[in-house]
Order: sequence, then structure tokens, then C-alpha cells
Amino acid sequence: MTNQVLDAKGLNCPLPILKAKKALKDVPVGGTLEVFATDPGSVADFEAFCRATGNELVESTQDKDVYRYLIKRLN
Repeated sequence: MTNQVLDAKGLNCPLPILKAKKALKDVPVGGTLEVFATDPGSVADFEAFCRATGNELVESTQDKDVYRYLIKRLN
């Protein structure tokens, strides 16, 4: 179950990452944040973001021009 959803569609780098960073503060440890974005660069950005912050990128999918990320907050 997703704890929080962030719609970052239409936003370009670095805004989806910045908004995700802020939204994760409201997600409990062990909870998840589901992010929707349309920026193709967000694929590499979210992988790097999760590595750098110590959170887990549980899932990364694409449906046409919409990218979906499921991030588990670990700390």
C-alpha cells in the first residue's frame, strides 16, 4: 500500500526530485512514496536519488510518456 502519492508530471529536472525529497519527509520510515513524472531524465535521477539518500527504489515503470517510481523510506 502506498502511503503518499506525488504527481510531478510536467515538471523538468530537478523539480521532481526536489518535490520527492520534500514529500518523503511526511512518509513514515518503512512507508512508500509513489511518484509520477514525465521527464525522461527522471529515470536516472530517481535511481541516483535513492542511492544517495539511502532509500529503496522498489519499482520503476513506464506507461507511454509517464514514469512511475515507488520509493520506500528506509531512514
